[in-house]
Amino acid sequence: MRSSIKLCFMFLVIFSLIIVGCSPKSNQTSNEPQKESPDGDDKTQPEVDVSDITEFKQSPMLDEMDLPDVKERLPKEPKIPNEMPPEYLQFEIGKYGGTLNTVAQSPTWDPDFFVMSNEPLLNTPGILGEEVTGNVLKDYEVSDDEKEFTFYLREGLKWSDGEPVTTEDVRFAIEDFQLNKELVPILPAWLHSGGNVEGSPLKLEIVDDYTFKISFDEPNGGFPISLAIQNWRGYADLLKPAHYLKQFHKEYADEADLKKLIAEHKFEEDQEVSWVNLFNYMDITEREMSHPNAVGFPVLYPWKLKEMTKTFGIYERNPYYFKVDTAGNQLPYIDMVKSAIVQDIEMTGLKTIAGEVDFNREATALSKMPVYRENAEKGGYEALLANMHLTPTDVMFNLTYDNENWRKVVRDVRFRKALNYAIDRDEIIDTLYYGFAEPSTVIDSTFDLDKANALLDEMGMDKGSDGFRKGPDGKRFTIPFEVQAAAPDIVPLAELLTEMWKEIGIHVTVKTLDSALWGTRNSANELQATIIWTHTPLYYMQDWGQGFWGNLWNTWWNSGGEKGEEPPEDVKEFYQLMNKMNVSPPEEAVQIMDTLRDKMKENIYYFVHIENVKQPLIVNSKLGNITDKGTAISINFAGEQMYFKE
Repeated sequence: MRSSIKLCFMFLVIFSLIIVGCSPKSNQTSNEPQKESPDGDDKTQPEVDVSDITEFKQSPMLDEMDLPDVKERLPKEPKIPNEMPPEYLQFEIGKYGGTLNTVAQSPTWDPDFFVMSNEPLLNTPGILGEEVTGNVLKDYEVSDDEKEFTFYLREGLKWSDGEPVTTEDVRFAIEDFQLNKELVPILPAWLHSGGNVEGSPLKLEIVDDYTFKISFDEPNGGFPISLAIQNWRGYADLLKPAHYLKQFHKEYADEADLKKLIAEHKFEEDQEVSWVNLFNYMDITEREMSHPNAVGFPVLYPWKLKEMTKTFGIYERNPYYFKVDTAGNQLPYIDMVKSAIVQDIEMTGLKTIAGEVDFNREATALSKMPVYRENAEKGGYEALLANMHLTPTDVMFNLTYDNENWRKVVRDVRFRKALNYAIDRDEIIDTLYYGFAEPSTVIDSTFDLDKANALLDEMGMDKGSDGFRKGPDGKRFTIPFEVQAAAPDIVPLAELLTEMWKEIGIHVTVKTLDSALWGTRNSANELQATIIWTHTPLYYMQDWGQGFWGNLWNTWWNSGGEKGEEPPEDVKEFYQLMNKMNVSPPEEAVQIMDTLRDKMKENIYYFVHIENVKQPLIVNSKLGNITDKGTAISINFAGEQMYFKE
């Protein structure tokens, strides 16, 4: 029986969300195309072929800099943004200037900034996976047998230091990095035929300075989508600034110069080992764009790191960025991004309601909506509601944790089914998501304590005098959750599960870890149980939590059996299906997804307890090119399009 206080609070949340739903962003009132307005007075841009644009403009911030003309800095065919489908966002011509304020809990990782800055080689509008278009790459072609892919670079595309991007950057990334056994001992599975490390590696053919081909021995219809969105992959796997990185590569660098650089960075003296450390340290990937050593690294992102301290990071616009709007204005509109570094997620919330954050998606919570709404006018922001692209709080038991007593229990599917029956989805949806979520269809969502108890009894897990069940060793069996407070709903869910599973005699403890320590312990296979989001709803993400519930099995699979532990046959079948889905065209991949869901219902490798969750999106009231349609992260994905109206 819910208390009247809880019911009252739920009413406030739901009422505030209804108000949000009735208050869309002002620039989304019409889907009819309107004439462009280079002055940024809330007019949508018409459809224009980039070849029709003959004059280009730049931000006034760049006027005083010693730079080539903006037309010379752009590729011959710049990209007009299509990150958001037109049915989601009627793109407006914006205004230049301003600093966008974000907030993060780590000096090396700002998730909102990462998403709005990352540039994949290809693009799928709205992250829907229904269409794959050019992005960093201008275009691509697929052979009839889906084994060969021809890619076209944008002629005149330049790195942020002004150096041209050519197929030498592709050749270097593939031949001198990915296929270099010292730098990459095991080539990632997605770059093998069949999406499996046992398949032959990709083959590269350089056609000319702006054209290259990648081929596989087997059909790989999923390759384009893997370059567009899978695992939030950017361009860095297949495209690296060779002119910059060759100075750190032993095949190109002068031996004396390389030794000097190694000494400066205090790596070990053995050059055969330490040049690898140096190269990896100096090579900045999309997930390292906030690292202090990213300053000065050539990038293709809309902004580049200018300064990183313990309390903030400053990013400034890239003068050579390759996108323009239909009026010929070089993007991004916003000149600078400032990322404030705070200690924890509570500080993130305080800065948000104080109006000190212009964009916050990653660290918002439905339970905070009354507070967001109460402070919105004073804080100068709007609290929108969009769809979440993932399942936010999946529950993981590490089936490969190195403890025989633990393994005997959690590897028994009866145990996992019992605990699944004891999860009250309705209570979770009401308490944590205030009705804005649905029970999962990935696994059985039936709530039945009698069935749960019967399965545990069948396993021989008798209760002790304290009311808790015992493991095979005769001692109280405990599920020790170790979680990071990376999102506001993770710890509360762990606390709810503690009470729910107590009803069937399962003892649970909850410990909150710093994100860095949590990651380190997971990598070392030291987490027994945790809660984290996965991209299970998205077929193209290849994210079924396998790095958490089957840590050592996943390592074995991805290393071709060289590391980790060999998984049982049912898990191998699950991995094989994932690989098949990865190399299949979308229409086939969706069918394989259905088979994977059946396997999940049968085996419950992890607990996907809810789906179709709504997510608050906090944005400055003056921020343009924002919508509440589609997923919140796809709105986040189009950072170069955002602008300040005043």
